[in-house]
Amino acid sequence: MTKTFDHGGGVRSVQVPIPDNPLGHTLVYVVDTGRGPVLVDTGWDDPASWDVLVAGLAACGTGASEVYGVVVTHHHPDHHGLSARVREASGAWVAMHEADAAIVRRARETRPERWYAYMADKLAAAGAPEEHIAPLRGARGRRTLPGLSPALPDRDVVPGELLDLPGRRLRAVWTPGHTPGHVCLHLEEDHPARLAGRGRLFSGDHLLPEITPHIGLYEDPDDATVTDPLGDYLDSLERVGRLTPAEVLPAHQYAFTDAPGRVRQLLDHHEQRLAGLLALLREPLTPWQLAERMEWNRPWADIPYGSRNIAVSEAESHLRRLVKQGRAEPLAGSEPVAYVAV
Repeated sequence: MTKTFDHGGGVRSVQVPIPDNPLGHTLVYVVDTGRGPVLVDTGWDDPASWDVLVAGLAACGTGASEVYGVVVTHHHPDHHGLSARVREASGAWVAMHEADAAIVRRARETRPERWYAYMADKLAAAGAPEEHIAPLRGARGRRTLPGLSPALPDRDVVPGELLDLPGRRLRAVWTPGHTPGHVCLHLEEDHPARLAGRGRLFSGDHLLPEITPHIGLYEDPDDATVTDPLGDYLDSLERVGRLTPAEVLPAHQYAFTDAPGRVRQLLDHHEQRLAGLLALLREPLTPWQLAERMEWNRPWADIPYGSRNIAVSEAESHLRRLVKQGRAEPLAGSEPVAYVAV
């Protein structure tokens, strides 16, 4: 059954399902404008998800052919997946921050075997056992890889600027961390229920009411720049907290208030996690060994193959933060590189 919700003030949401994913759905927001609805994200590229989005738009009193534009908070397939179908149905523009648009272009241009080789090399450098890496080495001959043909956006989301929503004031706020080009969108209008605060914030995956977004590494097979995604995320959290929106409209779960309070919780969570990792790093550990020892939502033995790759990436992002802070360092001569608390 299609679920929609009227948030008031010309903003509605549609729950678009994510196949075989514990998150369940993406909240696609439908924002009324003087030129037709603008969508914030579109949901996963799946026939059943498309059918739900179409039915949801009809329940909101509009249709896919009426969409004026699509603003994508970030490039992940549960947000950007259906953008191409919406554009085909309506001629709508699709906007995304340049940093994530670059990832979309790279995904379309890079051969699948290049991605498999890159992933295998990264895991080997992180200390993954050969039996974990072997399936990637054996997959290099495959011609396809999921998510390699996302829609190319045709407009940039420029941080600090108002987007092209006639009759509305929607300003882009750059919030890197979950991805390098993640953006939140600040609706600079009085809250329809007159809640205290400054408008409403479409927060994508940056700020969620009950869960913390994955903060891994920014992946680029052709760029060896050492980035600090967790540092980016923590800085972005503080930036959003200072906005003090009356209400947050996230891409998952449900709308909530007290953004500064939620920001404090997340800042505290990551500081506690960094402190816990320092305790583990009393002995030298590779990123893989650290991931094995970190606390997850289930025992390491029960974490499936693909999720282990994500976990190692998250361990590495925390390691990079600790190294940048001078709280940990690589152990000279270790191969693969192990890290130890300072």
